[in-house]
Amino acid sequence: MKHTYEINDSILELSFSGDLIGENNGPMIIEMVNDIINKDITLCAVDISNIRYINSSGIGVLITILTKFRNKGGEVVLINPSDQVKKLLIITKLNAIFNIVDNKKEAIKKLKNS
Repeated sequence: MKHTYEINDSILELSFSGDLIGENNGPMIIEMVNDIINKDITLCAVDISNIRYINSSGIGVLITILTKFRNKGGEVVLINPSDQVKKLLIITKLNAIFNIVDNKKEAIKKLKNS
């Protein structure tokens, strides 16, 4: 899995591609998220449109990110999950926990209104 991030207008914009399986980069991503939250960034848009596959560890990474932001009074929005990932979010009922939008513009709007 590859990931990139940038901070724009006090919003962390994370982008994942490949397979989100958590074991290899999970701890590194969580550490990076902690560092950013400690800089008083409490909103996060996660683009998962290029995720081909996600397993339980990958779901754990997303839940950990969500928990860390919400514990600081913030919010996380998932952007454009593939059909396969969307089905998994529905099966696990995580679609009721995460805000899911179709594009970055919607994500920014939703975060600014949260």
